[in-house]
Order: sequence, then C-alpha cells, then structure tokens
Amino acid sequence: MTQLVRDLMTVDPVVLPPDAPVREAAKAMRDRDIGDVLVVEGDRLYGIVTDRDLVVRAMADRDDMSDCCVRDVCSDHVVTADMTETLDTAIARMRENAVRRIPVVDAGRPVGVLSLGDAAVERDPNSVLGQVSAAPGNN
Repeated sequence: MTQLVRDLMTVDPVVLPPDAPVREAAKAMRDRDIGDVLVVEGDRLYGIVTDRDLVVRAMADRDDMSDCCVRDVCSDHVVTADMTETLDTAIARMRENAVRRIPVVDAGRPVGVLSLGDAAVERDPNSVLGQVSAAPGNN
C-alpha cells in the first residue's frame, strides 16, 4: 500500500507570526523537543525557521538579539508537501532541494511537518539516520 504524507507527518506544528522574537521560537523548540517552527502570516505560510537558522542567521551575526524576529532568520523559499501526496514524492522533493524538513499543507494551509528523520524511522529503521532519529533527545 502506498504511504501518503499525512500518514507520517507530525501534526499540530508550532506556528509563530513573522514578528515573533527569535527567543520565542527557541523556547518553543526546546519545550516541544523539535527542530523547526513554521512562520505563518494569517493562514499563509511565510517561512520556516530551524534550530540551525537560529544559530547561523541570528546568533552568529548579532551581538544583541533583542530586536531579532523570526522573519529576519527564517527561510522564506519554502518547499512544501501536500498531505495527500505520496511519501515517495515528498522525499524526492526533499532530496532535490536538500532540505531535512518540509511543511505539509492542505489547501495551502500548514497542517504538519514531514522530517527526513521520521521517514527514515518508518522506511529504514536499521539505518544510522533511522536509529538516531528514533533515539530519545539529549535534553
């Protein structure tokens, strides 16, 4: 049976408006043990900010982050997947665009996130990525 994105995506993604402070994104990632936050303006997906974005685009470039918002550090060219497309199609898109996570949309509205780690746990649980992704976090 063909797996669909909706079968594997993480539901209820954390979303923040573009003007949210980066600290709020960092706290959400810590509290939910996740590596990304979707940036949403109204119902529209504006971008995605990852833990790496916080380090590379915020902390590495700024001495004072008190006025730094997620819009300043998020990726605004967002690769997405539709929740009804096949998992293979979404994984191919991730490979083509060299991304580890993609927001999942339904009629253009963000409804989840698909990560390469989740796909590895499902498809190749004995691989290094599958094993690392299935392991508990190192909080």
